[in-house]
Amino acid sequence: MYPKEFIEYMVHFHGDRDYFECHEILEEYWKRIDPANKESIWVGFIQLAVANYHHRRLNFTGAKRTLEKAGSIFKNQHETVTQLGLDYKVFMEDLTNRLAVIENKAPYSSMVLPICNPILLNKCIDLCKRKGFDWGKPSNLTNATLVHRHKLRDRSDVILERDLAKNRKRQR
Repeated sequence: MYPKEFIEYMVHFHGDRDYFECHEILEEYWKRIDPANKESIWVGFIQLAVANYHHRRLNFTGAKRTLEKAGSIFKNQHETVTQLGLDYKVFMEDLTNRLAVIENKAPYSSMVLPICNPILLNKCIDLCKRKGFDWGKPSNLTNATLVHRHKLRDRSDVILERDLAKNRKRQR
């Protein structure tokens, strides 16, 4: 009924609050099923995770810009958001409120997505427990590995690909 990647996303979003992992999971899924569509619902959820990641790191500019992009996608996908088990009206209100918090440079607090489908909620909570996470627990702001994960990852493959692309461009 729900893509397993979406359930994994929800588990990380509400369990360990690893927004970087949320991004990774859904980006891979999106690239596999709808890669050319920048208005895909999956891109919206990816951007939502990235906005929370930026906000938690006090990057208010990045958080605002990314959340605005996500909100634009979600506004145009009322039916899909609902089909994915969320209360659309509450979800959009939450995004509007979160944007105001970011614009006022208020501190980050963990976001809870309004899951209204009990089947989805139960699947997510069950998987969360199996992974050893506490569903709905606030983000640990003192966990540098979680908060600054992008700085700690191995980027050698990204750097190599960028260098190869530069070389191909020069050869043309």
